[in-house]
Amino acid sequence: MTNKFKIILLLFLVFNSCEKQEDNYVPENLQVNNFIWKGLNLYYLWQADEPDLADSRFGNQTELNNFLTGYSNPNDLFQHLLNKPASQFPEGEAIDRFSVLFSDYSQLEGILSGTTLNDGMDFGLKYKSSSSNEIFGWVRYVLPNSDAANKNVLRGMIFYGINGTTLTDANYRSLLNSTNYTINLADYDNGNITPNGQSIILTKSVLSENPVYLTKVIDSGNKKIGYLMYNGFYSQYESQLNQAFGQLKSQGVTDLVLDLRYNSGGSIATAGRLASMITGQLNGQIFGKQQWNAKAQAYFNQNNPSELIDLFPSTIGNGQAINSLNLNKVYVLTSKSTASASELVINGLEPYISVIQIGDVTVGKNVGSITLYDSPTFTKSDINTKHKYAMQPLVLKITNKNNFGDYINGLQPDELIKENYGNLGILGETTEPLLNAAITKITTGGRSNQPQQKEFKNFKDSKSLNEIGTDMYLEKVPFIN
Repeated sequence: MTNKFKIILLLFLVFNSCEKQEDNYVPENLQVNNFIWKGLNLYYLWQADEPDLADSRFGNQTELNNFLTGYSNPNDLFQHLLNKPASQFPEGEAIDRFSVLFSDYSQLEGILSGTTLNDGMDFGLKYKSSSSNEIFGWVRYVLPNSDAANKNVLRGMIFYGINGTTLTDANYRSLLNSTNYTINLADYDNGNITPNGQSIILTKSVLSENPVYLTKVIDSGNKKIGYLMYNGFYSQYESQLNQAFGQLKSQGVTDLVLDLRYNSGGSIATAGRLASMITGQLNGQIFGKQQWNAKAQAYFNQNNPSELIDLFPSTIGNGQAINSLNLNKVYVLTSKSTASASELVINGLEPYISVIQIGDVTVGKNVGSITLYDSPTFTKSDINTKHKYAMQPLVLKITNKNNFGDYINGLQPDELIKENYGNLGILGETTEPLLNAAITKITTGGRSNQPQQKEFKNFKDSKSLNEIGTDMYLEKVPFIN
């Protein structure tokens, strides 16, 4: 080979190599945006409905780079690529109400595991009236060993303001997201929220919430009624959940009241394990069926169809055998905060056993998400170390064995009971209105006689302040090539 030919060949290889690198080159200032587009293009549930996410939208990386340059704020790009997001469309018109982007994935991971900056006061928010944007808060429960517990904050307390400023639907987030704040208390006066001059100073710290809040057995006639309040599907607390069911089983419970009224969701896998703790006779049968976008669905059907089916398991995540009650009926307490994985448990059990729902209509979240990181596989393996962005987009819908999963307007209760702010009762006590209604139905088959209260329009709750507080998610990102 002549020297001239060697030089020509070398130049060709260098040029060809540079051309290939250029075809895939993403400037550092566009790497976050590039991650957002490529992750949504591959996994987003409504990928086919968004023109700028189409596979044919850009002919090469250079064209994509030119498009991404138009968005200096990554969240603006993210919102643009979503299907009628709640940030841009009013209630009733929005389709994607739950996909979120985080600039620091450590915060996202904390929320998904139940670890947040928290003072221990779990609360709901309601409008004072239909003609006002003023809202009030009411304490639902208090975490043990928290600042709220130490300050004697109690279930049923009502607050109308923060730091002397009246709460509204415009200022609530900035006021309640502070690390230190003062809640201004009020009385519930025949449906009116009346300031009483009292206040409590609260300070947040990093808290991890054990979602197994309360477990007990109630003897009523010949019935042994198990009661379990469960407030979040956090997989790292599955052992505690399984232990609680072991306690109920050892005491020979004949019936179960599962209190999910303040449980806004979490792990899909944990939801299936909870369903198996209630039953146990359904191991290996279909709990849920996943529906992805057409591109992902076709990939799974061809390469790994089992990825699309969630079965009733016999073990929890660490391999420990599930403590099952083998029940054919369960009583579930719900509210307008009951969402996602909680609704999945109800819907997944419906084809097999009798599910008696008592309380209010649920949120209506039948879609699930995954955590995507900026890496070749969208996992934390070989992650891009130049930023900490991660996103939690909606990627799938889940139906039950009978293909039912359309409950966007919520699951309707068998017995409608709204919580009465003048008589919330003590959680776990037989006189607490919702638990009392369940006990009445178990022991007599009848309905409880709960007095009607003034109706307040629902607004938000403390979990929804964390952006993905109502999420249902897969903990493992399924690989799509």
